[in-house]
Amino acid sequence: MNPRLTAALCVALSLCALLAVPGNFPGLSGEARLTLVVFALATCAWIGTPIDDTYIALGAGLALTVTGVISSDTLFGTLGDSTVWLLICAFVLAAAVARTGLAGRAAAFLVGGARTVRQLTHLTTAALVVTAFAVPATSGRAALALPVFLALAKALADRRRLVVMLALLFPTVILLSAVATLIGAGAHLITVSVLWEAAGERVGFTEWLLLGLPLAVVSSHLAAEVVLLTTTRRADRAGPVHITAEEIQRHSDRPVTGPWTQAEKRCALLLATVVALWCSEPLHRVSPAMVALIGAVVAASPALGTVRLKDALKTVPWSLLLFMAATMAMGVALAESGAAQWLVGGLPSAVTPVMFLAVVIAVSTAAHLVLQSRSARSSVLVPLVVAAAVGAGVNPVAAALASTAAAGFCHTLPASAKPVTLFADIPGTPTYTPRDLLRLSAVLAPLTAALVLLFAVAVWPLLGVPVTR
Repeated sequence: MNPRLTAALCVALSLCALLAVPGNFPGLSGEARLTLVVFALATCAWIGTPIDDTYIALGAGLALTVTGVISSDTLFGTLGDSTVWLLICAFVLAAAVARTGLAGRAAAFLVGGARTVRQLTHLTTAALVVTAFAVPATSGRAALALPVFLALAKALADRRRLVVMLALLFPTVILLSAVATLIGAGAHLITVSVLWEAAGERVGFTEWLLLGLPLAVVSSHLAAEVVLLTTTRRADRAGPVHITAEEIQRHSDRPVTGPWTQAEKRCALLLATVVALWCSEPLHRVSPAMVALIGAVVAASPALGTVRLKDALKTVPWSLLLFMAATMAMGVALAESGAAQWLVGGLPSAVTPVMFLAVVIAVSTAAHLVLQSRSARSSVLVPLVVAAAVGAGVNPVAAALASTAAAGFCHTLPASAKPVTLFADIPGTPTYTPRDLLRLSAVLAPLTAALVLLFAVAVWPLLGVPVTR
């Protein structure tokens, strides 16, 4: 038997046995005991078994419903949550963008202006950060960016170290820049749901953008420098570069130069309008989900659209949506049963807010070594972080955002995240090795953790999110 599976089973069964004895843990209600049993089993299954994460989450939600911890309305109602609709419509919009080839035009425009290796690195980084507004989820952005990388790799075929650097740069920036927007990762929507259910704090698209975009920009360009310095030598960075639009065109099935088509103009206008309405939510009070739904209807309309609704819906990760819905229900159970409060009830009272945030960020940064799914990490950590923050006098919004942002670091192993896996093995193209990832992680992990802590204690308070309540 797999040693990891054996260890996970032993831990889960031991916890369940302790919780099943009525005399243990006085003050813990029956519903809280059942919730902790299901939570422990689900977490250990995520860690130690090859079973699909969504299947485990649905099983946990079903168990909580059958045992009466949560109602069936709570379980099924999570699928109707506005954040779920936001993600569905965002994927429809992303399908429309991908169909027109706007991403290729943007890449050719930005990267074509690079004349040095450092310029190429940071212009590529800027382009990848921008994609967080157009394509939801990191795996979708990685798939969209892969043809651009292949074009750059072909143009730099005689400079192998630069190709390896770019192969490492793409997934690194995609993962770290996801925090820029609410739709950047499914984990963000889970965090927002937990904050609302457990702490009554509502974080909208605009609030997340205000807090997350500066962190995304700084962390992405800092990571770009780290990737550049740890992967290349001074001689590799000395020579000039010149990437033409024609070289990018050879790896794109859509035009990246020449006059814009009517479809491209309509799609660009639609995307700009949707993003502008998302950012100006406090002015018009139309929810981001409703804006996204209007945009999706227009994007798939016969007269104005650029993609058929049937084709666009095929790009929606329904498994991720079911996972999110089930884990939202688990978060409700943890909060309403009192299980989360009991788990964090033994925290020492001498812990300062900064120390609390430092521990949360450190644990969240390292969690990818145990839980490879980013959404699963948020499902496990955020309910506990929010409950602990309330008890420690820390602002739950600051704690939850810090945990979620820190969990975006998952670069240590090729299997730590889908974008890292995608760029780790590209036939016919040199790419990074596990040793390259370990060398990068040794430098980048403490830097990103320190940066998140700096934002949580010094920058976010200036933007309306204080450290303490």
